[in-house]
Amino acid sequence: MERISFSAVNHANHVLKKEHSNTNTPYEAQRDFASVLKESMNKVNETQVTSDDLTTKLVNGEDVELHSVMIASQKASVTMQATLEVRNKVVEAYQEMMRMSI
Repeated sequence: MERISFSAVNHANHVLKKEHSNTNTPYEAQRDFASVLKESMNKVNETQVTSDDLTTKLVNGEDVELHSVMIASQKASVTMQATLEVRNKVVEAYQEMMRMSI
């Protein structure tokens, strides 16, 4: 059984739990957030590409197990759905912050 990699989540957790005594500049915080976001998007893309490759191999009649193709397809689907939900929450939080009065 294949294991799902949560390295992007662990990296994000590490970035978010930095010690408070070591304060970051806004530039460093932005850079850390950008790196976490980029790594996460790369992982999503990787699962999509893997799923596409396995599906293409199956369609072309190559020696690929059907269950492997279905598992890869579901991983890609779940990963994309989770990414969209995170994006929706981020947009919602941004809109809420923009509605706040100073």
